[in-house]
Amino acid sequence: MRILITNDDGINAPGLAVLEEIAATLAGPSGQVWTVAPAFEQSGVAHCISYAHPTMVARLDERRYATEGSPADCVLAALCDIMADGPPDLVLSGVNRGNNSGENAMYSGTIGGAMEAALQGLPAIALSQYLGPQTASLADPFESARRHGAAVIRRLLDYGDWTSDADFRLFYNINFPPVPAAAVRGARVVRQGRRRGTNFGVVPYTAPNGRRFMWAAGGAQDAPAAPETDVAVNMDGFISVTPMRADLTCHASLLEMTNLFDDVPIGAGAP
Repeated sequence: MRILITNDDGINAPGLAVLEEIAATLAGPSGQVWTVAPAFEQSGVAHCISYAHPTMVARLDERRYATEGSPADCVLAALCDIMADGPPDLVLSGVNRGNNSGENAMYSGTIGGAMEAALQGLPAIALSQYLGPQTASLADPFESARRHGAAVIRRLLDYGDWTSDADFRLFYNINFPPVPAAAVRGARVVRQGRRRGTNFGVVPYTAPNGRRFMWAAGGAQDAPAAPETDVAVNMDGFISVTPMRADLTCHASLLEMTNLFDDVPIGAGAP
């Protein structure tokens, strides 16, 4: 198997080293693991691409590259240049330092990398490690992902839904719970949740020269969410597996609103 890996924490991030181990296990002795990751941290860039300026790509070693761009840029660089002789069989993005459950998924560069791969028609999975009090005391805070990552991916590859409609291919978002590997209770396929009563915000800061700056800040990561969602099962010690696609349409509302404007005079014939 030929696997491409990327992340949003940067080429030197410890979670990327964990993903390299997982990918090597999946690829097997006859496979290949290609790494194309941001030169610097790109957390929170979502599905951003460097559309308005060029992106430098540097070869660090055999099948290992760094770019000055986002995770989505890294995937594009790999598919259109670095691996142009043949696409990967699988794209993995992560392992993110911190969860991408709930509303975090909307901001995640880790998910942005997987989404770009899916838009290019490739099987893709984003992986993130939830952190908390129980992981803070571990020698390896990524041990849940390191121990269970390959098995969960293998199960998805063998039995997951990899169908693709005319426009948008499915990809998967995996979050490992904030517990030691031995305390993981299993895995659950669940929908994306939303932490109640918490949002991203900013912390304003005035520099010594009087200029105004701000730091973006997330809300409480242990805030409750609806049952049977990624946040809820993660907090209960389960790995969450969430099928996603890049279609942001609310299909339920679309069906209900189909005839909403049929009797409204809009356009050239309006008075």
